[in-house]
Amino acid sequence: MSELAIDSEDTEAAFGSFGATCLYMTYDPVTRQCLVASAGHPPPALMDPDGSAAHIDLSPGPPLGVGGLPFEPVAFEAADGSVLALCTDGLITRGHADPDEGMTALRHALSAALVSGRSLEEIGPEVVGELVPRPLADDVTLLLAEARGVRARDHASWTLAADPAVVSEARAHVLGQLSLWGLDDLAFTTELVASELVTNAIRYAGGTIGLRLIRAASLICEVSDVSNTQPRMRRARATEEGGRGLFLIAQLTDRWGSRYTRSGKTIWTEQALPPGP
Repeated sequence: MSELAIDSEDTEAAFGSFGATCLYMTYDPVTRQCLVASAGHPPPALMDPDGSAAHIDLSPGPPLGVGGLPFEPVAFEAADGSVLALCTDGLITRGHADPDEGMTALRHALSAALVSGRSLEEIGPEVVGELVPRPLADDVTLLLAEARGVRARDHASWTLAADPAVVSEARAHVLGQLSLWGLDDLAFTTELVASELVTNAIRYAGGTIGLRLIRAASLICEVSDVSNTQPRMRRARATEEGGRGLFLIAQLTDRWGSRYTRSGKTIWTEQALPPGP
């Protein structure tokens, strides 16, 4: 699962407070689904492989720190090879009285640049230079990402009951899948990670538990549950019997984190793949 976020500080609001706009997006390489929400931020643009381009229709919530209204997430599919573009408002308002005109200009510039087949690293600065006159009076940021899904043989998922007996079942699933992938070198760590996360989900969340492995640029292990309480890492006292799970996971993996879902949360970890032959 990939996560993209971009934000921009606003001017001082009423009563001496400050707010910031923010756009947050997740991309699931298995389902090819994106989920995006906006806190007063311009919507992302999606350039399809066939050359068509459009901005995603969002209903932005208030900027962060300004109001307490909920943020409405919008789901859409990004086909393999699509390009997602996130930007700050400085890119679409400079030189355009109407933000819609600025978004149209951005789509046209991106579509024209992508035809060349050059890398996104080359295209990004070129588009910014074309759209934004100098000198800059506002922050200008353009973030480009290509959607790349994973093949069916590169992911596996299981649904588990909230029963302590399934922890051994989860370990067996992990070991079997890693063996199929030829990743036995990662078996010990991944088995431990999955065991700790599934155990925590059973103990603190209840309900159905999801376990998923993804083999992509790294090995991703995900455990989903129905609770929206985010995990908190702490250092357990020497006399305590538990409380060390997340600390161990943080030490054994390259990265870990948590994200909200429509039905609860997902905790994920990443491990580097061993070098190929």
